[in-house]
Amino acid sequence: MAQKKLPRAALPLSVSADGPWYRDLTATHWFVFIIASLAWLFDCLDQQLFLLARNGAMESLLPPGMDTKVYGGYATSIFVAGWAMGGLIFGSLGDRFGRAKMLTYTVLIYSCCTGLSAFSTNWMVFALFRFLTGLGVGGVFGLAVALVADTLPDRSRTAALGLLQALSAVGNIAAGCVSMYLGHLEQLHAIPPGTAWKYMFVVGAIPAFLCVFIQMRLKEPEKWVQARALGKAEGVKFGSYAVLLGDRRWRRPALFGMMLCVSGVIGLWGIGFFSPELVGDVMAQSLAAEGVPADKIAGQKQFWIGVNSIVQNIGAFFGMLLFTQMAQRFGRKPVFAFGFVAALVATVAYFQNFNGREDIWMSAVMGGCQLALFAGFAIYLPELFPTSLRSTGTSFCYNVGRFVAASGPFTLGSLQAILKAQATTPEAKLMAFRNACSYMSVVFLLGLVALAFLPETKGRPLPE
Repeated sequence: MAQKKLPRAALPLSVSADGPWYRDLTATHWFVFIIASLAWLFDCLDQQLFLLARNGAMESLLPPGMDTKVYGGYATSIFVAGWAMGGLIFGSLGDRFGRAKMLTYTVLIYSCCTGLSAFSTNWMVFALFRFLTGLGVGGVFGLAVALVADTLPDRSRTAALGLLQALSAVGNIAAGCVSMYLGHLEQLHAIPPGTAWKYMFVVGAIPAFLCVFIQMRLKEPEKWVQARALGKAEGVKFGSYAVLLGDRRWRRPALFGMMLCVSGVIGLWGIGFFSPELVGDVMAQSLAAEGVPADKIAGQKQFWIGVNSIVQNIGAFFGMLLFTQMAQRFGRKPVFAFGFVAALVATVAYFQNFNGREDIWMSAVMGGCQLALFAGFAIYLPELFPTSLRSTGTSFCYNVGRFVAASGPFTLGSLQAILKAQATTPEAKLMAFRNACSYMSVVFLLGLVALAFLPETKGRPLPE
């Protein structure tokens, strides 16, 4: 049957132009916003725990002599590939069967598989659990964003979605606190040295309890329910990738929206989120030079990796809030353009100039510039697609690019290996890592290219 245009839902375009964005929210609106935000917050807690535990897991699971950074990059790529696949699957299912229902399944998947990662006995088992975790992690963003976009009043949507993304930094900060605490326990020998990574993944299983509350009370958005009923009567296909890529109205924003996200995702996951490795190496050299006993270096290094994560994500929190305010005032495209340039400059400056505890403030600057872009994704992507494709299109842009982004850690590892080929000292090898990250930062310029082919959506109603 031919695809027919779905009538616009009979809901007011805006509520009131006066007062703060949350003024008109009902108890139902708040409940949906809180549950969606928690789902994404715990999702990001899981992601950050993996980043903080990655190096320790590699040191524990790999045979002696294996390059932990290279295999850590491989594990990251496998995780990101699972993330991409999960985003595609659950994004489509969310449009077809409901955002709330699919959100429950995704949180359950990533919670359980994160907990199972703690029991990995070798690198292959660990990589398998990370892939399965990625399936659940990948589905959450598109579902949570579509759920909020379809439920809250239009004038509240931008600020709410920006705050939802900003709250993800709270999950990341919590992961940093966990890392610091477990590093302290290792230093005291309260837990065996080198086992903190296992406890981190156990903590990551806690969000499974959130599923109970989602299943008990969270309902599908009325806008989606009405649109789904009308769609069945009119022959509208929900969650169809054939429609998303076959209809020229949605194909262009889907493809260039994906390119926009590729730039930010590679910049963050292929470069920025390798800051724990830089901090760990720098701090290990510094602590050894200060005469700290070898059996205490691992715990202190883990402590400072946790500090770096907290500082990085405090910067990210404020960066995302600032991006949200600027996007409301100046529009989505000009703020994105400024954000990509800022991310490039901040990333290169960080990896070239971070040299110790006195430079920890640089983590906040880089985190603020890189993660601010993700507030833009949460705001902008749902504004590009209709109700029948909102979760599908958002997930497509945010997650399909991760198949490309999954190559980022591989590329970083290969580039680092080339640069390390002539390195003979630990300092030279560390500089090779710094340069590899700096060279790859040019990927942020790809976002500027994508912007030229995308529309400005500030002040426009959601497409239907």
